[in-house]
Amino acid sequence: MEVTRRGFLATAGAGISSSLALLTGSSPKAYGKGSEEFKIAKTKETTTICPYCAVGCGIIVHSRGGKVVNTEGDPEHPINEGSLCPKGASLYQLANNEKMPNEKRLQKVLYRAANATEFQEKTWDWAAKAIAKRIKKTRDESFAEKNAKGQVVNRTTAIASVGSAALDNEECWLYQTFLRSMGLVYIEHQARI
Repeated sequence: MEVTRRGFLATAGAGISSSLALLTGSSPKAYGKGSEEFKIAKTKETTTICPYCAVGCGIIVHSRGGKVVNTEGDPEHPINEGSLCPKGASLYQLANNEKMPNEKRLQKVLYRAANATEFQEKTWDWAAKAIAKRIKKTRDESFAEKNAKGQVVNRTTAIASVGSAALDNEECWLYQTFLRSMGLVYIEHQARI
């Protein structure tokens, strides 16, 4: 019989709990907290791979009734051995974000013009168009078809991209393809920072 770390800890925990109950003559329910049901009790356990960077960390997803109730690092996965980076550890929030939005997060666009002291509320359409205009203007002003040696480079060094923290691998590929098509050279991803 092969003993895994998870199986050993579960057996050891049950043994210690039983021993304490026998020694003290009481059950765990007598202590209050023991009477509550565990968060992952009666859940379906599924193993998966973190969708963010290309490391491929293993994650255990606990679901009940089609809803994710817990995510944790897979201690038996050879890559991460149970540990997760902040993005992987927050996967639970991503799965439940639409149903439980954070009230502290801004829901509207706030814009402060140059030399202004107050923010103005703007629409999402206005913000998208303003960003697109500024990207195009910067790219047009800084685009270089050839370098000093006369080699074709088709690039801009005036725009950089840092981020894409909440994107999975496929979305990162699409985003990088978009940036490269505009001629960006400086592209970084949070997983590497």
